[in-house]
Amino acid sequence: MTGGLLLALTAGMLAAVNPCGFAMLPAYLSLLVAGPAEGRGAVGRALTATAGLTLGYALVFGAFGLAVAPLADWLRPRLPWLTVTLGVLLALAGCWLLAGRRLPAPRPFARAPRLTGTWPGMVLFGAAYALTSLTCSIAPFLAIVVTSLRAGSTLRGLALFGAYALGMGLVVGVAALGVALVRGRLVARLRGAGAWVPRLSGLVLLVAGGYVAWYGWYEVRLARGRHDAFGDPVVRAAARVQQALVHAVDTAGPALLAAVLVLLLAAGVRRRRRRGPDEPTPAARQAVSGPG
Repeated sequence: MTGGLLLALTAGMLAAVNPCGFAMLPAYLSLLVAGPAEGRGAVGRALTATAGLTLGYALVFGAFGLAVAPLADWLRPRLPWLTVTLGVLLALAGCWLLAGRRLPAPRPFARAPRLTGTWPGMVLFGAAYALTSLTCSIAPFLAIVVTSLRAGSTLRGLALFGAYALGMGLVVGVAALGVALVRGRLVARLRGAGAWVPRLSGLVLLVAGGYVAWYGWYEVRLARGRHDAFGDPVVRAAARVQQALVHAVDTAGPALLAAVLVLLLAAGVRRRRRRGPDEPTPAARQAVSGPG
């Protein structure tokens, strides 16, 4: 049982940097950077956003594995087109932010400052992350988790599902906390550029969405038997980056990542205690006093 849990945990960690959806990770981190400075604090926002993203990711994979697995053979050739669609939508969201606009929130959450500050927004982003990752990650998920559930081992299947989600959340959480701890200084340095902070986030979304859409089109070409797609320079360049991330995550392992997560949390708590709960962040002070 322990070996199975460790395998599921590792599979979840690698799912966060899978070839189809790994471009979503920097897009998610850029949304954290562009988010508002007020509220629970950078560490609290990072943890909340990570929990929301992980929940959205897990819900999609769980629903797909349990309900849609019997239709997997029918859906598999259509998944690349879903990846293309989601990539285009992500790129359009990036263009929207580049134009200086805010991403819309559902009416019940209209008071939320931006997508970055909303729990439903992060759950939706996690769902999009999962949908773009289905083609690359659904096979190991089905093999590890759904096989146990369908074999009648409900408790074992749920435990493996939790380990898989935990592995994905562990990678995302470490990245998000790292960004949260440097966010104040980063935003303070960029504050003189005013509205360019969300626009930079929009640029990252545009690039990430463009790559996701291109990767989906790459998969479509492969499915059509176009062997020239194997030499696609964009996918090959991105694959080198993705493989380096996979190697780093695999080498670190869950124990080291968990230790890094604890250290980042401790650093965030210590910094908040040193500053005091009511003292504004450097970015907030810079915003009040204005540039220069």
